[in-house]
Amino acid sequence: MQFLVKAYDGEGMLEKRMEVRPRHLEGMKALGRQVIAAGGLLDGEGRMKGSALVMEFPDRAALDKYLAGEPYVAEGVWQKIEVEPMNVVLVNGEKYRRD
Repeated sequence: MQFLVKAYDGEGMLEKRMEVRPRHLEGMKALGRQVIAAGGLLDGEGRMKGSALVMEFPDRAALDKYLAGEPYVAEGVWQKIEVEPMNVVLVNGEKYRRD
């Protein structure tokens, strides 16, 4: 299953986000192809306010397990997380293929 995860930083968390970011990126890299797309959410002035992730997991329970160990969650950077199932059809203009 694919999921859209929108995770919003708590107020004043930019410095903490940048401190934790290397561990967050290591975790993303370790997930490999389970991460279909990922990037920062920006406010109207271009400042980081959270993250958007398109991810693939066998089910919601597996995604929740990942989120429980996510460094941004453990360190309190992400204060609000919204998850929606989605159906990825195209990636970089090509039909999405599950391996």
